[in-house]
Amino acid sequence: MHAEPARFHESNLWSTPIRDLGLTLEGTRLEPILAEFNEELRRAGITRVRPRFYLSTEWGVPFETVAIAIPFYLARPDLTALHAELVGHVEGFNRADILRYLRHEMGHVINYAYRLYDQEEWVKQFGSITQPYFEEYRPEPFSRRYVRHLPGWYAQKHPDEDWAETFAVWMTPGLDWRGEYGGWPVAYAKLTYCSRTMTALREQDPVVTSSELDEDVADIEYSLDQYYGRAVDSPGELPPGLDGALRAIFEDLGSTEGLSLDDPLRPAADLIRRLEPELMANIFRWTGHFPERTRVLLRYLADRAAQLEQGYPSNREDSAIMALTTLVTGLAMNHVQRGSYLP
Repeated sequence: MHAEPARFHESNLWSTPIRDLGLTLEGTRLEPILAEFNEELRRAGITRVRPRFYLSTEWGVPFETVAIAIPFYLARPDLTALHAELVGHVEGFNRADILRYLRHEMGHVINYAYRLYDQEEWVKQFGSITQPYFEEYRPEPFSRRYVRHLPGWYAQKHPDEDWAETFAVWMTPGLDWRGEYGGWPVAYAKLTYCSRTMTALREQDPVVTSSELDEDVADIEYSLDQYYGRAVDSPGELPPGLDGALRAIFEDLGSTEGLSLDDPLRPAADLIRRLEPELMANIFRWTGHFPERTRVLLRYLADRAAQLEQGYPSNREDSAIMALTTLVTGLAMNHVQRGSYLP
C-alpha cells in the first residue's frame, strides 16, 4: 500500500484539482454494483423512487433530495489504495460493503422523498429529525433498541440514521429480520413500521424528486493534497501512563521459562503497526470508537513500545495479539463512554 501514496506525491495528480481527475461512475467497478443495487430496489418493490448516483467526497444524501453521493476514491483502485493508506479506513472496501452503504443511503432517500419524518408515527418510533446532529456520539453497544447494520452502532447517532439503518436491515436480501430481531421489542417495532410503510408506499409517487447535487466531483476545486491535508491525524488527547501497561504485556510474555537466548525477541512496535488496519475496523464495529482515533492511539502505543524497547517471543505472538486487542478495546470503550481514555 505504500507505493501508491508515493506515486501520487511524485506526480502532478497530487496537486491537480479533483474535478480535473476525470472521475466518473461509468466504466468503473461501481457501475455493475449500482446495477445490482437497482435490481435489489426492484425486487423490494421500490419502483416509484429513482435515486440519482454521483461521486462526491463522502457517502450521503443531501436533505430533501433523492441523490446518493458516493465517495470519489471508490471510482479508481489507486485512489482507494491511497485513501486506505492515508485515512486507514475505507467505507466501501468491497462489493458487499458498498451495497451495505447504498442500502443505508437509500433509507435517507425514502425518508426525504416521502417526508416520512413529518409523520406522527415516524416521530414516535425514531424521534424528531430536528434533534441536533453531532458527528461525535456515544453509543450504547449491544442496545436492543436499535438494529445493527453499519459499524459503530450507527443507528444510535440520530433519528434520521436510526430510520436509515432500520430501512437497510429491512431491505437486505435474504436477511430474516423477523427472526433476528424478534426478541428485541423496540427494534422489532421499528422494523415492523418500516415494512408496513414500504408496503403502503409501493404504489405512491414521491412528493420530493429533487436530485440537486452537493459537492459533485466535477465541481471540486481543491486537490488530493488539500483534501487529505484536512484529514491528517491530530495527536489530540493521548492517554498518559500507558508505559506500565505495555511493560506488563510484553515483559510478562518475554519472561517465559525455557526461552532460548538464541531466539531474539520480535519488536512489539512492529506487531502493533501490523495490527493497525484490523484493529481499527473491528474496534469501530464493536465499540463505536472512530477508526481515525484508534489509529492515533495505536501509533502512540507503537512509538512508546519502540522507545521502551519492548518485544515478545515469536511463539507467543497469539498471546501478544490478544493482550493488545484487550488493552486497546478497553481504552476505546472508556473513550466512548466517558470521553477520555483513562479516568
